[in-house]
Amino acid sequence: MSMTGIAPLATTSTDAVGDMTRSGAPHARSGDPADAPASHARQAARPRAHPLDHPLDHPLDQPLARPRRWRALASPVVFDRWAARAVPWFASAAALLGAAGLWIGFVVAPTDHQQGEVYRLIYLHVPAAWMSMFLYLVAALHAALGLIYRTRLSPVMARALAPTGAVFTAIALWTGAAWGKPTWGTWWVWDARLTSELLLLFLYLGYLALVSAIDDVRRADHAGALLLLVGVVNVPVIYFSVKWWNTLHQGASIRFDAAPSMASSMLAGMLLMALACWAYAIAVSLARARCLLRERHLEALP
Repeated sequence: MSMTGIAPLATTSTDAVGDMTRSGAPHARSGDPADAPASHARQAARPRAHPLDHPLDHPLDQPLARPRRWRALASPVVFDRWAARAVPWFASAAALLGAAGLWIGFVVAPTDHQQGEVYRLIYLHVPAAWMSMFLYLVAALHAALGLIYRTRLSPVMARALAPTGAVFTAIALWTGAAWGKPTWGTWWVWDARLTSELLLLFLYLGYLALVSAIDDVRRADHAGALLLLVGVVNVPVIYFSVKWWNTLHQGASIRFDAAPSMASSMLAGMLLMALACWAYAIAVSLARARCLLRERHLEALP
C-alpha cells in the first residue's frame, strides 16, 4: 500500500475516528456548523481558572498543590474564594447585631442616674475604641508576617484593615468629645488617653498616606509595615493610661478581675454593639482585601 493511501488516516483526529466508528460517516470538518455543539461542550467541560490564578504562579495545565490547612488562607486564590462566601454572612450579622444593640442601648437600657441620657454614647464610643486598638494590632501582625514570611496576602490585609481602623478611631474621638462637652464642660482636654488615641489616628492616616505615596508596591508594603510595627507601642499606652497616670478619663467599665459596674441591660447592649463592630470590620476588610488582590493581579499581568 502506498503512503498516500494511509496519510489521510494518520491525520484523522481521535474524535473523527470515534464518530466514524459510531455512525459510519466521516467526521465533519472543524468549520462545519454541525461540529459547533460538540466544540462548545468540550470547552464548557474544561475547568475555568480563577481570576487570581497568575499564569506564572499556577499553570493551568498543572494541578495545584494542596496546601496545609493552617496555610491555606495564605494563598490569594483560596482566600478570595473563602472571602466571597464569608462577606455576606458577616455583613448580615453586623446589621442584625447592630440593630439589636442600638435598640437595647437607646430604648431598653435605663437612664444613668449620674450622667443622664448622654451616657448612651458609650454604646458607640466604647466598641469603636476597642476596635481602633484591636485592628491596629491585627494590621501590625500582618505587617510582621509579611516581613518575615514574604506572604503575598499579609500586606494586602494590612492595607485593608487600616481604613476601617481609622474610621473607628475617628468615631471614638468624636463620640468622646460629644460626651466630654456636657460632662467635663469642654470638647477636648489633653488627657493621656485622648492624646494617645489621637496619635493612633495619625498613625493610621500616616500609614495610608505612606503606602499611597510610593509607586513601587513592594517598597510601599515594606515601608508601611515598618511604620505599623513602630506604632504598636502606642496601643498599650492607650489601654493602660488610666492606670499609669492620673487622668480625667474614667476607668474601664468592664474588667476581667471584677464584676461589671453597669446594669445587665447596659452591658448586653454594649456587648452586642461590640460584636456588631467586629462583624462589620471583618466584612469590610475582607471585601476591601479582595479588591486590592484583584488590582494587584491586573497590574502584574503582562
